[in-house]
Amino acid sequence: MADTMRSFQGKGVYGAVAVGTAHVFRRQEAQVRRIRVDDKAAELERLEAAKAKAAEQLSGIYEKALKEVGETNAQIFEIHMMMIEDDDYNDFIKGIIDTQSVNAEYAVAVASDNFAEMFSSMDDPYMQARSADVRDISNRLIACLSDTEQAEQSADGCMIVCADDLAPSETVSLDKDKVLAFVTAFGSSNSHTAILARNMNIPAVIGIGEGFLSELHDGVRLVVDGHTGTVIIDPDEETVKQYLEKQREDAHKKVLLQQLKGKENITKDGRSVKIFANIGGVDGIGAVLANDAGGIGLFRSEFLYLESTDFPDEEQQFRAYKKVLESMAGKKVIIRTLDIGADKQIDYFGLDKEENPALGLRAVRICLTRPEIFRTQLRALYRASVYGNLGIMFPMITSVSEVEKCLAACEQAKSELAAEGVPFSDSVETGIMIETPAAAVISDRLAEIVDFFSVGTNDLTQYTLACDRQNAKLEPFIDTHHEAILRLIELAAKNAHEHGAWIGICGELAADLSLTETFLRMGIDELSVSAPFVLPLREKVRNLYLK
Repeated sequence: MADTMRSFQGKGVYGAVAVGTAHVFRRQEAQVRRIRVDDKAAELERLEAAKAKAAEQLSGIYEKALKEVGETNAQIFEIHMMMIEDDDYNDFIKGIIDTQSVNAEYAVAVASDNFAEMFSSMDDPYMQARSADVRDISNRLIACLSDTEQAEQSADGCMIVCADDLAPSETVSLDKDKVLAFVTAFGSSNSHTAILARNMNIPAVIGIGEGFLSELHDGVRLVVDGHTGTVIIDPDEETVKQYLEKQREDAHKKVLLQQLKGKENITKDGRSVKIFANIGGVDGIGAVLANDAGGIGLFRSEFLYLESTDFPDEEQQFRAYKKVLESMAGKKVIIRTLDIGADKQIDYFGLDKEENPALGLRAVRICLTRPEIFRTQLRALYRASVYGNLGIMFPMITSVSEVEKCLAACEQAKSELAAEGVPFSDSVETGIMIETPAAAVISDRLAEIVDFFSVGTNDLTQYTLACDRQNAKLEPFIDTHHEAILRLIELAAKNAHEHGAWIGICGELAADLSLTETFLRMGIDELSVSAPFVLPLREKVRNLYLK
């Protein structure tokens, strides 16, 4: 291998810099051979014993994950335990043993290939990422059948872990105190591994390509830039110096940002703006409070549905909403009603396969055509409203009649609760997402019947530019600063204020500091961002002069 610096490009999933030595992650995988068996009953008994052992291991991993990444992210291992008991998966394995008279290891390997292929061929990125979960539990079962230990490696000293891919259980099993970063040849930003990396605060780059591993050996020096997705093998001293300086700048910036806690979000000329945070589950509250957000501008309630194997009932939803409202102690909490469909598909909803799911039955369209689902969520929301300062927001709005139907459903839920003697707050604000050009164009009409708007810039960009946001090949055509998008946001802001509503932005552009001044000049009242962006955004606002 030539001693020259080589640079590789992947996708950064946690923005931080690491400089250290590589540790190539190697699994102690059992070689699965097809062996004919005469006693099929004994083979099925072996399978059941292996499942019990695997479930015990996963229970231990769940407990570790619970401490390190919180309940919401640890739930993947509960799901893995359920997947081991999945009827279709087990029937397939048992069918192979029964019809082919083969060993359980071989049957599990065949099932793994079939089910993983089934998931990876689906259109939905979330379901594609479940392919790795199937392989994870199958490898664990095979290891238990073969008495081979799952690779839960560590190494002396700190390291940058490099692998073809890491299963969720492997990621959590890594010794966090010894891992400087990790880099994988494959993987997607939708994978649980990427999500876990973000929540473990470990610099990570995924999807860097298999050529990277062929260039690598244990002990080689690496630079990992999780901001840009760049990984450098054998960096020269000048490059190392530059990245160590970048690392110091990151650390210094964090210290400076901490000094902004408790400060107001006011420009140099006195303009005030609300800075809130977006979260995808109750476990995000800690980050919201730690980063001193003024409230929650987007609570993605669909994660209650995505993390469940059946429709979450009213009590289950009520407990989640109550917890977030109580935790925020009177600060504003805007909960978006379920936004299922498009890139977030759930089997138990029984939705038909659509050619263009982003343009199909999704979000508020499901709520209005499946009123029993909507009713349950609204009742839970209004029951929780007495525990804090709640706002309810409806996604994917395109017409006045849709909003009127949503508001009527709210009134129906309140009437039911009143008749039952169940308390609820009378000061719940209702609002809508501005994420379709239609909503922006008729925002004057919509502002007359709601209290607030929140601009979802991800979908607004997709629909305005006619570019599927899930299609990586279209990235060169997606200009998030496109004049048409900015004009639509400005139109919505103008109409909101003229008709007595306030307006925020909760999409990714809210964290784009190059647009902060533009948004404030438009009259945007609130910006809601991922928790780590709250303080950088506050710093930007406090340094602006708008007059």
